[in-house]
Amino acid sequence: MGLPVINLKMIITVHWLLTTWGCLFFWLPQPYIWSNYAVLAIGVWAIAQRDSVDALAMYLIGMVITILLDIIHIAVNYERAADVQIDSTRDQFRFSVGMAILSLLLKPVSCLFVYQMYKERGGDCNLNIGFPDLTRSRDRTSYQTIGEQEPHRPPSTSSEAKITVPGY
Repeated sequence: MGLPVINLKMIITVHWLLTTWGCLFFWLPQPYIWSNYAVLAIGVWAIAQRDSVDALAMYLIGMVITILLDIIHIAVNYERAADVQIDSTRDQFRFSVGMAILSLLLKPVSCLFVYQMYKERGGDCNLNIGFPDLTRSRDRTSYQTIGEQEPHRPPSTSSEAKITVPGY
């Protein structure tokens, strides 16, 4: 059973919304905001360049990097920000933290879908980490080769095939 087809526009829209809601209350540092929106900008490039394998590869690598950065940012800044909350902003802070964590939890799933798109666009990653192929094995027997060449024939050595030129 393969993965369902998810549109790249939906992935980027969901992560944009969750990143925006995660930054609704100012508790995360600026690098969190810049890294997530920079990766989303690369995702917009991947949408615009529908045939580009490079754009999807950069988006996928950026998503993996932001997973690690988000873990660090949330772990370092949550305790510091939670201690100074007053009652009037506690709900907004909790909503913001929840959306940042939800975005972090959805990123690995999004990476699987983006990797599937990468393989469908012709990307080839020879990294085998023990997971089965997500796009199923490709059956290429029905493809016709573009330039079928006749098999190479070795030169004939028979006596009738030899041409003699007088005077040489």
